[in-house]
Amino acid sequence: MEMERDKREENVQEAGLVENHGNTLNSEIDLADHHEGADDTIEEEHIDYSNYSKVQLANVIRDLAKDDNFKRVDNIIREIKPLYDDIREKEKAEALMKFIGSGGIEEDFEYKGDESDVIFDANIKLIRDRKTNHIRLQEEKKNDNLRRKQELLERIRVVADSQNSDEQFEQFKELQKEWKTIGPVPGTQAKTLWANYHALVDRFYDNQSIYFELKELDRKRNLEAKLDLCARAEKLSEVEIIKDAIRELNELHHEFKHIGPVPKDDKEVVWQRFKTASDAVYAKRDSYLQKLQQELHGNLDLKAKLSDEVQEFSTFNSDRIKEWNQKTKEILDIQKRWEVIGGLPRAKAKEINKKFWGAFKTFFNNKNAFFKKLDEEREKNLQLKNELVEKALALKESHDWEKTSNELKVLQQKWKEVGPVPEKFREKVFKEFKDACDYFFEQRRTQHGKVENEQAENLRLKEDICTTLESHAAAGTASPEVLKELQDQFNAIGFVPRKDISAIRNRYHEAVDKFVSRIQGFSEDDKSKLLLENQLSDLKNDPMADRKIFQKEQAIRKKISKVENDIALWRNNLEFFSRSQNAESVRIEFNDKIKEATEHLKQLKDQLKMLKTI
Repeated sequence: MEMERDKREENVQEAGLVENHGNTLNSEIDLADHHEGADDTIEEEHIDYSNYSKVQLANVIRDLAKDDNFKRVDNIIREIKPLYDDIREKEKAEALMKFIGSGGIEEDFEYKGDESDVIFDANIKLIRDRKTNHIRLQEEKKNDNLRRKQELLERIRVVADSQNSDEQFEQFKELQKEWKTIGPVPGTQAKTLWANYHALVDRFYDNQSIYFELKELDRKRNLEAKLDLCARAEKLSEVEIIKDAIRELNELHHEFKHIGPVPKDDKEVVWQRFKTASDAVYAKRDSYLQKLQQELHGNLDLKAKLSDEVQEFSTFNSDRIKEWNQKTKEILDIQKRWEVIGGLPRAKAKEINKKFWGAFKTFFNNKNAFFKKLDEEREKNLQLKNELVEKALALKESHDWEKTSNELKVLQQKWKEVGPVPEKFREKVFKEFKDACDYFFEQRRTQHGKVENEQAENLRLKEDICTTLESHAAAGTASPEVLKELQDQFNAIGFVPRKDISAIRNRYHEAVDKFVSRIQGFSEDDKSKLLLENQLSDLKNDPMADRKIFQKEQAIRKKISKVENDIALWRNNLEFFSRSQNAESVRIEFNDKIKEATEHLKQLKDQLKMLKTI
């Protein structure tokens, strides 16, 4: 009887222990559920994809296709896809404009995209297929786990309701181990399933009486396991990477709640120790998150200022390359300051990034438009300079030195007026033009060297003729025949240096005048005719003969007209004086003037007649 009473007391104590164990387990579950997924609240540093090129975005998607963290993948895709679609639409619009500009019509336009588009679309589809398949497999696995756990509950129920035996306790522990190895079930079934499981565990321990010592031994083993988990949890507060600590803590919670009951005297102590270690990690996490939020908001203030600062660049405009380059340096300096600053609060990141990178992109779009227009102007300048090169090449072999020299100088002036050409053609086109000009002027310089020597010799020959004329005049051996011979020799000699033209011409004319004045047996009229013939011969050989002969003719006609007017006036005056007394002397004076003027008029008309025979 005493033994039976002791057993009943043990049963009562065990029933209380099981009941308290059930409450402890529920607390453990609640704590684990409360912190489950807590590591998800730790934000990774946000990457700003808004400044990525299309190729870079496609590469990011390709890398994501290998990632099994589908929540992270979805977040990144939601940010990347609109950026990529925007770039693709702009390229499509540009391709359409180019297609229409080349003569096509919009209805015939078909945009195929490039290699990046193929990579992007293929990997987006791959990610979606993998995610769909992953979800399907997870659901299938959860449903299979549910089926297995429901079957296992039936087996546990059978064991819990069976008569006590030597093998029953070990069999029950094996069933618990098997339960622990089965993964998660659909969320709608999890709570009910756990409630049924703990109810059966409680029923099993309530029904145990003779295996109390085995249970105590098992609880001690459970205590050791939980104490080990406590020690591991306590070390997690020393882990630097808080995200890793939270992830491992969740795994420890999973193990803790699957370990069976511990001795009654130890259950609250071990649970409080585990909870304290967990709270220390969570407190560290909360402190980290608070500090992170402070840093992110500090970053927000700094980047907001840079976003305001960069706005002025979106309206910048200039027609000078130097100013564009200076502004580019300034905005890139701002970009470096932006990149040094860390991440932003997720709620504000998109707005600030859009404001900053929007102004940034607008500036570079405007800059690209400016340089595109500049390139078009430089292409036109290249065409103009190529035309000047062709003209210079066509003139380089010319021997019309004076005319061609002037034409090339005009081309050189036009060259200076034409603006810059594309950098890659600048040296080439300039060299072609310069070589053509240099070739001509080098040929001209060579020719001028020869001409200068010839002209110097011609000057010496003409000076010798002047000396001969002067010698004949001094010696009294001047004659028309000698003058004709020396005149022909003088006119046959070519050009003299420009600086000596006037001097040699004056000396020659003076020598001829002296020579003619010393010819013996010649009247003044004959000498005048001889001098005129000499002058006309000189004019005939002048490079500008036509103009000078015309000018000489006009001068003679002007003199003839003046002499004729003078004669008419004097004759009119004679008629007036014929009616006056004592006017004889005046009439004689006027008759002498008319006679002299008539002779001069005859000479002028003879000169005009000679001039017309040239």
